Amino acid sequence: MCKSFTIRPTGSRPCIRNKEEKQEMLKINLENIAVVLNEPHYPENIGAAVRAAKNMGVSRVLVVKPADMDMARILKMATCHAEDLVLAIEIHERLEEALLPFQYVVGTTARMGSRRQFVKSPRQLAMELMPISRKNRIALLFGPEASGLANEHLRYCDVLVTIPTAEFSSINLAQAVMIIVYELFTAASEKKEGFTPRLATRGEIEAMYVHLKDTLTKINFINPENPDYWISSIRRFFSRMMLRGRDVQLIRGICRQIDWYCFKRTAKAPQECLHAKTQDCEGNQ
Repeated sequence: MCKSFTIRPTGSRPCIRNKEEKQEMLKINLENIAVVLNEPHYPENIGAAVRAAKNMGVSRVLVVKPADMDMARILKMATCHAEDLVLAIEIHERLEEALLPFQYVVGTTARMGSRRQFVKSPRQLAMELMPISRKNRIALLFGPEASGLANEHLRYCDVLVTIPTAEFSSINLAQAVMIIVYELFTAASEKKEGFTPRLATRGEIEAMYVHLKDTLTKINFINPENPDYWISSIRRFFSRMMLRGRDVQLIRGICRQIDWYCFKRTAKAPQECLHAKTQDCEGNQ
């Protein structure tokens, strides 16, 4: 019986990935995905959201400032199959603290507005997150049942996603979680693999914004009476980019140089004033 062989040119690189491995590279890395519930009111919704995450292979859930963490009611909705995920829920008092370790934050919204212009569908989002999820931790942020995410929460988000509906756009919290994680679970792409860098963490990004606000206030680039309002435009500008850690270091380096120059000029000003007064006195004599 004859055997067939594949002859490769000398020095060619052998194919080390089979079809299954290649397909795996084209899917979302669910290990880097986390569901973050901000200020949920009802334990049943928390349990149902955990169940949805478990169904779709997401193994990390964070809850920020919950109104009620009745474990019995949560477990009833999550069922025994998601008990391990319920017991592993991370509870935080502040949203900023919960998001610190993440490099990319996805905010969910049903409302539109001036601060909610760049909004994607769940399917579009899934396609974009495929390369990002390989090396970066991603948070899927959901707001309270009654009001959703407020504008103050959107400043932490790199991108917004909305679920298309008919006229009635209000969706139950757990339903929204299921739709988003389902699209991520089933996402696949025909694009070729590309280099995906490690992005700056939310902690690094927020520290950069604090530094920028302080520096830009010193040079009167932004109004010192309401700096948060003016810095929001800068936030929207940078949120359209995927900043790496080195990018943040560069921006903060520029801020430090501006700070140094401002300090130098401030220290030099009294000396120049004193010198001018001395010359005036000598001239009068």
